[in-house]
Amino acid sequence: MPSLSFPSRFFHRPRCAAIALMALAALAGGAAHARQAAQAEPLPAQITRLAQQGRADEALAKAREYLEREPQDVQMRFIQSNLLAQSGRTDEAEAALVQLTRDYPELAEPYNNLAVLHAANGHLEKAREALETALRLDPGYATARENLGDVYLRLAASAYEQAAARPESAGEARQRLTDKAAAIGKLLR
Repeated sequence: MPSLSFPSRFFHRPRCAAIALMALAALAGGAAHARQAAQAEPLPAQITRLAQQGRADEALAKAREYLEREPQDVQMRFIQSNLLAQSGRTDEAEAALVQLTRDYPELAEPYNNLAVLHAANGHLEKAREALETALRLDPGYATARENLGDVYLRLAASAYEQAAARPESAGEARQRLTDKAAAIGKLLR
């Protein structure tokens, strides 16, 4: 199954954020506040932790609340789309990813994740197109390249299955096509 990815380049470095928070806290009122600020967990990490604890609804609520204040935060929008997908709300996740591709057409990650949703729904050509777009944007994007390989394999298996089902495929030819489709199926497990 293709893999979802996260645009790590949008995450704020926790150490830099902690240093900035400590400096602000020190200016605002001393070392005690500075220690508290350094221990504060960044919102994306809080949301990810909630999701990992199986508290997806809570995580989504926090993401939505944040996005009401900061609707253009691409990192949080991406997190929200992943949460929606992981919660089985694929139509909403797809809509969120499509909107991300419109608002930030230079980003490869939304195209990759959109492809994962397309592939899961059996729309392999749409998945292929989205992955090829992701790779045009970032040729070194290994997750998208791996996902494209999986989509190509699924397309090949489908082609073999369709060829085997044709009336003109008989006997040995049908068995060969069926065997190829089965071998690809084993690769994808």
